[in-house]
Amino acid sequence: MSTGLLQDPVFARHDTGSGHPECAERHAAVTRALAEAGLTARLRPIVSRPAEPPELERCHTRQYIELVREEIAAGLDTLSTGDTQISPGSHDAALHAVGGVIEAVDSVMTGKLSRAFCAVRPPGHHARPAQGMGFCVFNNIALGARHAQARHGAGKVVIVDWDVHHGNGTQDIFYEDGSVLFFSTHQSPWYPFTGHAEETGAGKGRGSTLNCPLAAGAGMKEIGAAFEEKLLPALESFKPDLIMISAGFDSRERDPLGRFRLTDTDFAALTRLLKQAADEHCQGRLVSVLEGGYNLEGLAKAVTAHVVELAV
Repeated sequence: MSTGLLQDPVFARHDTGSGHPECAERHAAVTRALAEAGLTARLRPIVSRPAEPPELERCHTRQYIELVREEIAAGLDTLSTGDTQISPGSHDAALHAVGGVIEAVDSVMTGKLSRAFCAVRPPGHHARPAQGMGFCVFNNIALGARHAQARHGAGKVVIVDWDVHHGNGTQDIFYEDGSVLFFSTHQSPWYPFTGHAEETGAGKGRGSTLNCPLAAGAGMKEIGAAFEEKLLPALESFKPDLIMISAGFDSRERDPLGRFRLTDTDFAALTRLLKQAADEHCQGRLVSVLEGGYNLEGLAKAVTAHVVELAV
């Protein structure tokens, strides 16, 4: 079975301004690195499309969806809901990021692909139901998970978030929902100052949120232990139909927005572990979605290591 790759020039139209860490150069660096490694030619292309309002409404309020459209059309440079820069091209980019992830989920859930990597921007895991923040507009991975459930009958979905920042938006969306297991390793204390170990879900979702906050300086020893000791047993009992990765590479060493110490080899090892888990629990179905990573050279190397492992 083959691995798919989602890339699209539309993502570069999300212009965050001079000097902003979440910049169009990130997409260019990833695109260039994957091409130079021969991966673009080897992998099956996934074509993005703009998400439709009913698809967005699976995770976001109608009022917020309209607010995003209106504020971008009005020429604002920052969403009024938080620290997310926008430009005239941001709406199209954000819609294609969601739609592209949905297309990747479709391909994996129908068996056309076994795995997929989505090189999207803007990122998504900080986006809450009615609030864009932390460079995020819509929650790409959460919307992909909901699509897997709504369109393909996936009873249970696991989202693994290894970004150095806690995916507070993803947690909020699924906090009271036991059908999605959210697992996160993240630096703490650090933006957005959520993701404490005692945040485990509520109501029907109690126990379906697994937060592993780690101190600055954590590397594979600490993060690998969290995966082995907490995630793998949870997967065994949860029995997912799909595993998704919020693949944030700001947990790599020398990233300007984080203080973790993962290496490219470590990202390959974590990817291999999740591939094996997907093979064991859900017929290999695995969809990875780009989140953070702001050292351009480091991002390009880490993504390449990740995608090489996905493609094996």
